[in-house]
Amino acid sequence: MSKILSIGTAVPQYRHEQKKIFDFMQSVYALNETEKRKMKFLYNHCGIETRYSVLPDYTLPADKWQFFNATENLQPFPSLEKRMKCFRQYAAPLSHSAINNCRKKFSDVKITHLITVSCTGMSAPGLDLELLELLDLPADTWRTSLNFMGCYAAIHAMKIADAICKTDKTANVLIVCVEFCTLHFQKEPSEDNITSSLLFGDGVAAVLITGNEEKEGMNIDHFYSTVSLKGKQDMVWEMSSKGFLMTLSSFVPDLIEEDFEKLVQGALKKAEIKKEDITHWCIHPGGKKILEAVHHSLGFNDGQLQYCYDVLRDYGNMSSPTVLFVLDQIQQTLDKNRPNKIFGTAFGPGLTMETFILSA
Repeated sequence: MSKILSIGTAVPQYRHEQKKIFDFMQSVYALNETEKRKMKFLYNHCGIETRYSVLPDYTLPADKWQFFNATENLQPFPSLEKRMKCFRQYAAPLSHSAINNCRKKFSDVKITHLITVSCTGMSAPGLDLELLELLDLPADTWRTSLNFMGCYAAIHAMKIADAICKTDKTANVLIVCVEFCTLHFQKEPSEDNITSSLLFGDGVAAVLITGNEEKEGMNIDHFYSTVSLKGKQDMVWEMSSKGFLMTLSSFVPDLIEEDFEKLVQGALKKAEIKKEDITHWCIHPGGKKILEAVHHSLGFNDGQLQYCYDVLRDYGNMSSPTVLFVLDQIQQTLDKNRPNKIFGTAFGPGLTMETFILSA
């Protein structure tokens, strides 16, 4: 049985208050008074207080911007090349910080496999080789990269790590999820762009998974996934010459609320356990409305999603690392004097829904 030994997280140096980001957005979007009031309402009720970014611009006066041009319509608008250059500048150092946090208690564990995850930056040779050098890993270390899968990619990476560990008990798999969502700000005030500018932040999470059954950690019990094809156009992530473009329909929370109970029941049936056996719920906080949809779907009424709301409040939606930020908080507060069952899930383009069940 494979198990999670530890999780480490890291965020960029620039911490932005949501109200300051609003000031930036209303200035750039050049909204009329009615549109400003609507956007202010959304910012005040989104459940997010702070987010982090590799860019300082979001809370600086225009004359001090470092990434965007303080010109009419931000022209010339940052190209995809400029955004990827920034990604490459910060991805490896910040990933290294998350890995160090992850390995504090396991510095003696030999990394045999490396999985890197991102949907906000890509290059070749890429992050995997940079980390291979930074960590001084052998050149023959098994490695792979998961790209452009969105918010559920961390769970998909965990499935790959689990499969590796089940076939090789000596395997120690390091997963690194790095997302710089704020690099892909778009200046047109469309509904999708306003939603993206409201929700997304930057962050990195690393998780160490082992096949060594003698190590103490969170046992990986089961995975389960499904796709709601009727929502395949409601959450979309596409490339363009001016950055990556997000489509995030307002129907996504409704689709999740409609299908989530069925998803949970399918996962629990496969694991041969009951809903009452779950002690912790690790739900990807894609947004306040998504958490509310899960809350309503499962009939919760006693703070079962508090860790999820806390991560949303402090970091926003960071795409793939976000569910690991929640799991990290849960792991740190587990009561080891009783059995724990953790149900986790994340959502992404498709509409894809991935789940895991852990025991500790």
